[in-house]
Amino acid sequence: MPGLCFGDYPQRLAQPAARPGGAWLMSRLARLRGGPARMNSFVASVRRHEARFGAMAEAARAAQLQSLRAQTARDGLGDALLAPVLALVSLACARTLGLTPHDTQLAAAHILLNRQLAEMATGEGKTLAAGIAALAAALAGVPVHVLTANDYLVGRDAAMLRPLAAMLGLSVGAVTQPMDQAARQAAYRCDIAYCTARELVFDYLRDGLLQRRGAGSGRLLRGLCMAIVDEADAILIDEARIPLVLSQQQPADPRELQALALAWRLSAELEGGRDFRQDGARGIVLGSAGRTRLRTLAGSAPPWLAARRGEDLVRLALTARHLLLKGVHYHVRDRRVCLIDETTGRNAEGRSWSGGLQQMVEFKEGCELTPPAASCMQITYQRFFPRYLWLCGMSGTLAESRGELCASYGLVVQRVPLHRPARRTLLQPGVFASADAQWRAVAAKAAALRSAGRPVLIGTDTVADSEALSQALSAAGLPHAVLNARCDRHEAAVVAAAGAAGAITVATSMAGRGTDIALPPDVSARGGLHVICCQQNSSPRMDRQLIGRCARQGEPGSAERAIALDGRLLAKQPLAAALRRLAGASGWHARWAARLALQAAQSAAQRRDRRERRLLLQRDTELAGWLSFSGPAE
Repeated sequence: MPGLCFGDYPQRLAQPAARPGGAWLMSRLARLRGGPARMNSFVASVRRHEARFGAMAEAARAAQLQSLRAQTARDGLGDALLAPVLALVSLACARTLGLTPHDTQLAAAHILLNRQLAEMATGEGKTLAAGIAALAAALAGVPVHVLTANDYLVGRDAAMLRPLAAMLGLSVGAVTQPMDQAARQAAYRCDIAYCTARELVFDYLRDGLLQRRGAGSGRLLRGLCMAIVDEADAILIDEARIPLVLSQQQPADPRELQALALAWRLSAELEGGRDFRQDGARGIVLGSAGRTRLRTLAGSAPPWLAARRGEDLVRLALTARHLLLKGVHYHVRDRRVCLIDETTGRNAEGRSWSGGLQQMVEFKEGCELTPPAASCMQITYQRFFPRYLWLCGMSGTLAESRGELCASYGLVVQRVPLHRPARRTLLQPGVFASADAQWRAVAAKAAALRSAGRPVLIGTDTVADSEALSQALSAAGLPHAVLNARCDRHEAAVVAAAGAAGAITVATSMAGRGTDIALPPDVSARGGLHVICCQQNSSPRMDRQLIGRCARQGEPGSAERAIALDGRLLAKQPLAAALRRLAGASGWHARWAARLALQAAQSAAQRRDRRERRLLLQRDTELAGWLSFSGPAE
């Protein structure tokens, strides 16, 4: 096939042409072909094979497995061969894990193996469904990468699948951030490798750097054969606005550090509105008055300061001073500036700003300066993932981004029905004039729920918001746990305990995503987990992710929104002042106005984010063309 590269590093070299106009039609036709009737028929076929294989002796079943491995390696995973393969995987799952996959999990695996995206509700067993699909593909001889949210989940999911894979004669590896090159190579050479998207892309770029330098040996990956992307909306959409840049530390240049320090000092002399302004799309913009003042301030300083280089450094300094907020974009841990992943609320290990911006923030916080890094290679998720010969994924919230996922990645979304009927109760939202009023009301609601023996999960936008709410809860005498980028080291333990009777947990930007909140029987009897969404997300998808933490697998639960009219989205709305006056009034009209305003703000934010992703892809594609890089990376 044109554009495909096999051999020792398989991948798709030619980027599929994006066809936004045909995305809806492609998606609709695929959903019609793979609708409920086909899904039910396929699952019924798997169950028939499962009953037949279950009655066989162990030796006969092992011989059947070897025969199917040979057939699928030769003929591929069409439905006729996939059904018996999944039947054997299901039987092995019951024997090793004590779990028989639900029909919906087999249906989700079928969707993945048809190179599509499965929308599977939170708590419906996506981890096992992805593992089943990975095992089926690996039995056919396809090396599989399973991508998940963080290193904890990488280790957990790989450990869960390993005994099941061993029974089928397969190996499972896990790639995490602290691993050295040898350990990474060994993990990637397993039949199935679990990793995060970030680690995978940077290893791919390192392979490209080796090839560019003419070093054929030492590569980490075996190519890009198949990827199963868990939390696909977060990776393919939310995180796709940031290019991944492979950098290498450079020896500290005293002149460069002096230039950064001087630009930082001079930025304090410039006045907003007069010398510079903030532009939502372009960041800090120096006006003519600012340029004139900068030349005056330069005086006898080095000549570069009055030139373009000086302006760029001063803009970086102003960005650090006025746009990058502690507790929102970064935090300080052990006297180091650590970036916060705005999508997950987690500490973004290993990431730093480039071009001197990292050092400007370090000046701001009084931290020791890190040596600047030089960029070697870069790529975006939009250009990386289409290089897989076989790309698929899953998430609980994909419908809202169906068109963009189809246009950018050629992926169609198929919805998986619930295993059990939903028992979630959605309450009317609360509307508050300010964040302070919101935190007091949320604390009062949490106190009432705690008294009733129900656990509460509260989602906030930023580290600063979570700490403000924590203060309100402490003032009310309510014990609670906070999960944000400052205290993410025990994330799994905090989330696992969030279902206990009377527990109150505050989580920033869905930190803890991917970890189940187990409910004891007495909690279920009292109504289950209650979720309070205090976030003003740029997409309704993220609202659904948080609300989906309650009432999983047929459990009872409830959820509500608490809307502060000075929140990060609504405060920018033209009607914000009128809305704040409405907040003082009770009744449906205040809730109606606030919800409409929030929907309008989310729509505007989604349009802006889509435009940023499109522009980033264009810039990245142009850069690759200019540099004319070839091989396994850019």
